[in-house]
Amino acid sequence: MSAWLTGKVLENKPWTDTLFSLRVECQRLNFTAGQFVRIALDIGGARLARPFSFVNAPDDPVMEFYGVIVPEGPLSPSLARLKAGDPLHVADNPSGFLVLGEVPPADDLWLLATGTGIAPFLSILRTETPWQRYRKVILVHAVRHASELVYKEVILKMQEEKRQFKCISFVSREAHSQSLAGRIPDAIRDGRLEAAAGTQIAPERSQFMLCGNPGMLKEGAAELMARGLRKNRRRTPGQITVESFW
Repeated sequence: MSAWLTGKVLENKPWTDTLFSLRVECQRLNFTAGQFVRIALDIGGARLARPFSFVNAPDDPVMEFYGVIVPEGPLSPSLARLKAGDPLHVADNPSGFLVLGEVPPADDLWLLATGTGIAPFLSILRTETPWQRYRKVILVHAVRHASELVYKEVILKMQEEKRQFKCISFVSREAHSQSLAGRIPDAIRDGRLEAAAGTQIAPERSQFMLCGNPGMLKEGAAELMARGLRKNRRRTPGQITVESFW
């Protein structure tokens, strides 16, 4: 059984009308970059919780979570209304296997995300491990509208500091000159993703981590498997590591 810790909101940053990030002061938790934890509010006499990936690195004393408002959802609208100084609850048992300790060595590390699925990858990229283990690190972030391309300053700083880093964005519902159009699985199939990254997708050189909506996880993994990659499991290591807590 997990216990609940009481945290305090330091900042609630609205990115759009439906996207927000919470920075939270709380007792330090031991977690690995890429993991998630449940956060909760007491609403209507019940404690409502859902999992959120850490955006911050494990050594950052301030926790950060990136979320989307589900209009009819029981929790997310209330989280989005929190102000600095407001309390919230954080479970004391982070978990999840979307971590580099579960990923075999390779030349290229691909991080494929849709929407808020970028959160665990930002945590991973804020550690030294990916830069030490992989020759090339490619972050791919797919959204519907360009306004949803969040954490631009963080990503730009990484691009300036890490020569092995490449960020590719997709925008599906409007034209955006700095992004590819359409969806990630289609771009794997037609070769646009490889062309944008400047490297090939191949079992002998690639490791993929996927986080986001179920459609991308299923179709993206299928396209990669059609290219000869296989799912990564502890007993049978492969090249595709997937996390879904939807």
